[in-house]
Amino acid sequence: MEALQIVVVEDDAIILCGLKMQLEKMGHTVAGIALNGEDAVRIIRKEQPDFVLADINIPKKDGLTVVKEACLENMIPTAILTGHYADDLLKQANIPCVYGYLMKPVSFEQLGATIELAWSRHKNLLETENRAIKSEILLEERKQIERAKGIIMDTLGLKEEEAMKYIQKMAKDQRKKLVVVSRELIRAREKNSI
Repeated sequence: MEALQIVVVEDDAIILCGLKMQLEKMGHTVAGIALNGEDAVRIIRKEQPDFVLADINIPKKDGLTVVKEACLENMIPTAILTGHYADDLLKQANIPCVYGYLMKPVSFEQLGATIELAWSRHKNLLETENRAIKSEILLEERKQIERAKGIIMDTLGLKEEEAMKYIQKMAKDQRKKLVVVSRELIRAREKNSI
């Protein structure tokens, strides 16, 4: 697993020290530590870490509020720490960027497995979002090419295949992408110059 920049939010200094040592032993860098919720929000926003490990019960702002204010917007993957299990806390921790819920004391193995699984799921989510964005872009470009082809068919009285070849030749001659030429044709039509 790649080394991550991690912010640790924990109000118990002994547990915080133990978590920091475990994370560094795993090869991660502790990019920041916070003993309370207000400091946590400030540090997370400043550091923009790869991962956040946050205790729920901390002073000034609870860990779930910290996650909502500092991690959710940029989808920073987070694991929640708690000293006791409660169904209502688990339900409250159902925040899109929360990938783990750990009970203290956390073993080296549990911590490592949670971070690795959370990071893997986070990367998969980002890849899926990127593919969806690319698909939307390609679909929009295809629509623009089809619209430009219709303009050429109407303007020059060409059949669909001939209109496509005409636009492809324009793109080749102008050394531009097909979608760029298509956008130019659409803009020209909108200005009534073709």
